[in-house]
Amino acid sequence: MSNLSRRTLLKNTAGLAAASAVIGTPLIAQDRTLKIGSYGGYFENSFKEHVYPAFTEATGIAVESVTQPNSSDWLVTMQQATAAGSVPADLSLYARDTMIKASRLGGMLAKLDMSAIPAAEGLDSYFVFEDGTGPIGVGAMSWFTAMVINPDEVGPPASWAEFWDSEKYEASLGISKLYNSHFLDIVAATFFEGEATFATDEGIIALIEKAAELKPNVALWWSAESQMEQSMKNADVIGGLYYLDVSNLMAADGFPIQAVFPKEGNPQDYGSWCLSALSDKGAEAAEFINFSSDPAIQALMSRKIGTAPLLEQSKTDLTDEEFAFVSGTPSIKPAYEAYLDKETFMKEAWDKMLAGA
Repeated sequence: MSNLSRRTLLKNTAGLAAASAVIGTPLIAQDRTLKIGSYGGYFENSFKEHVYPAFTEATGIAVESVTQPNSSDWLVTMQQATAAGSVPADLSLYARDTMIKASRLGGMLAKLDMSAIPAAEGLDSYFVFEDGTGPIGVGAMSWFTAMVINPDEVGPPASWAEFWDSEKYEASLGISKLYNSHFLDIVAATFFEGEATFATDEGIIALIEKAAELKPNVALWWSAESQMEQSMKNADVIGGLYYLDVSNLMAADGFPIQAVFPKEGNPQDYGSWCLSALSDKGAEAAEFINFSSDPAIQALMSRKIGTAPLLEQSKTDLTDEEFAFVSGTPSIKPAYEAYLDKETFMKEAWDKMLAGA
């Protein structure tokens, strides 16, 4: 998950004491363990430093951290491990599209006992994923891509539609080059019927044709976030689509960039905790998912890891400044199943549009 690498820039802002106080009095240590997979590098290290110790202190359950790559590759690893009869992790962190893939494969994920995860009731219901077997994934944390502008050049647009105004934005925007960067979800939310537009090939073509109308205003189709970062710093572009947390970090460092939540919102992606079907740690896993769903821990992850909470700000103790750094409203829910079911068609049509045909 490439966006997580940028979190090496995130700055620690708060302590752990408040969260531990909310969790409650530590229990007597028990011989209980849980193997938890998470994306490696800074992300995994942050969990090992800030989240797992608090969980162990609260429950007595020891955590063994398992490094997993992006969730798509991890799914292949877990699929092979499941077939071999032994998996490297009890809990894994899956993006929603990967969770859907795992569900369709069948036999990989265990149904979660939601009666043992009461804190999940406080999350937005969108983040509890169910398939035909029942609930198989509970959201862990989320992240946004966002509209950004150079506030020295233009005022905050009220709608994404303003980016199509060539009198204001001709050859001045930076948009992700990837077909699945959720820019099409923005187009769908702004000009069409949202996710429902992805239901047919005709709808997808209409989305791409609308995106093509923006081409005169795009100065940079970026494939690496460093390209967009440098272009905003150099004022080569005055707006576009970029990562919310990095945008706010750049602004804090004095660069001319402002993240905006227009009336349609910004795309929100997220990861979920999923239990391996081969794991015998269902009880321990439920305790961890319940722990991570606690508002105090959601706030802790926002402060320490830079992820957006999966519940309303009012349910956390995040200040307005802390919440705005990682989140905002409204959000655009990506058309995950369409990106899976029509992957080849969408990519070919998108690339053809970029090539100018």
